[in-house]
Formats: sequence, C-alpha cells, structure tokens
Amino acid sequence: MHLDRLITLLELIAVAGRPISPAELLKATGLPKPTCYRLIQTLQDHRLVVSPDNTGKVEIGERLIRLALLGKADVDVRKASAPLLKAAAIEFNETVFLARFRNSKVEIIHVETPVDPARAFIHPGLGERPMHACSCSKAIAAFAEPEFQECIVSKNLRQYTDHTKTSQEDVYAEFQKIAERGFADCDQEIDMGIASVAAPVSIGNIGAIFSIGAVGPIRRFGQAYRNEIGVKLIELSTRVSGAIQLCNVPET
Repeated sequence: MHLDRLITLLELIAVAGRPISPAELLKATGLPKPTCYRLIQTLQDHRLVVSPDNTGKVEIGERLIRLALLGKADVDVRKASAPLLKAAAIEFNETVFLARFRNSKVEIIHVETPVDPARAFIHPGLGERPMHACSCSKAIAAFAEPEFQECIVSKNLRQYTDHTKTSQEDVYAEFQKIAERGFADCDQEIDMGIASVAAPVSIGNIGAIFSIGAVGPIRRFGQAYRNEIGVKLIELSTRVSGAIQLCNVPET
C-alpha cells in the first residue's frame, strides 16, 4: 500500500509536466493530509522528486530521470541516435560509434560506417572497452565522480601497447586533459595503427552515461585531425543527448 501511494504520487508529478504543489497532489489523491505530505517528503529524501524553486512545489528529480534513462533498451537508444551517427559518418567519411556506461563498464553498442565504397575504414566492434585505454571509455570516466575514477586507476591496468598509459599519475593527467578540452582520444593505446576520438553525451545534470566517437587508421587520425573531429563530436553530442531523452516519449 505504501509503495502504491508513492508510485501514484510519482505518476501525478510526472504527468503534470511542471512543478506541482502538495495541495494539488492532496486534492488529486484524496489522501489524508499528513500521509500525503509524509510521502512527498519521502520522495524528496530519496531525490526522486525535487523542489526547484523552494516554494514547496515538486517535480521529477534527476535520480529518477537517471533510472529511467539507464533502463532504456539499447534498441531504443540505437534507433534514436542512428540517423545522427549515420550523418556524421557520411560527413567525416569515417566510422562513428555510440558507447554506453552501464554496470560500471563502457560498451560500444552501435556503429555506423562510411558509405564511400572507395574509403578504407575500421570497425571497432561491439562490447566492453577498457576504462583507461579507449576514447569512448575515457570520455565518460573523465567526467565521473572522483570515487569512480579512483576505482579505475587503483586496479592493475593492462598494457595493450607501448602507447597504453598504466600509471595512476598518467591516467589522472589524461582525465584532467579530457575534462578541460571536452573530448578524449586514443592514440594506438589498444591496437597499433588505430586511433579514435570521443566526446561524452551528458543527460541534463546527471552526467555522461553515453559517448560518441570516431575511429580510423593512424595515417589519417593524427593529433590535428583528432582535435578537429573532437570539436565536431562535442557539438553532435548535444543533439544525440536530445534524441536519446526523447526516445520512447509518447506522441501527443
């Protein structure tokens, strides 16, 4: 019964689409006043709803939004972002990919390749990527909580190539550089001859739980080229963020 009432309140707050007052919720639910106010306080205590203007009115909180986004199926996220990624692959004439942060890991979940039949390209594959040595992972880790970064660097980091950074100092310095410029790159840190660049996809104020990137042979992906694409990926990330947030939103 207690859970049912909490869910009812959450549904009413979500449907309102604006900050809603306790008095309005009291009228809509017909609950006893002390019970209604106590349930609202419980939701606030758990950051499922927030009072944005300190007037007592409440709206859906970032924690609940984060839970909803994390629960979105890969197929929905891919469907929402694929047109933007395909357009970027055509514009860059390079492979473009989408990665997702989940269960303390980063996985590439979607890839779009160039359409130019004369263009040689690299497919990065799908699945988990190392947090310290791949642009898509580093783009997310660099904006994560300090505790999570510490968890990454405190592990025995694998040396994939001579270019892989494995010391705590080097990885922390890399995270700082990424945070300052807004995108990450990978210069042959996993495979020799292959480089990539990626930007975080932030969802409101809840942080980066996705990243978008481009990958190609090092003969094309020099530092200047990676910087150029990195700036474009930062711009693209805003549109991808909007597309992901809108997926599964019912039409009106």
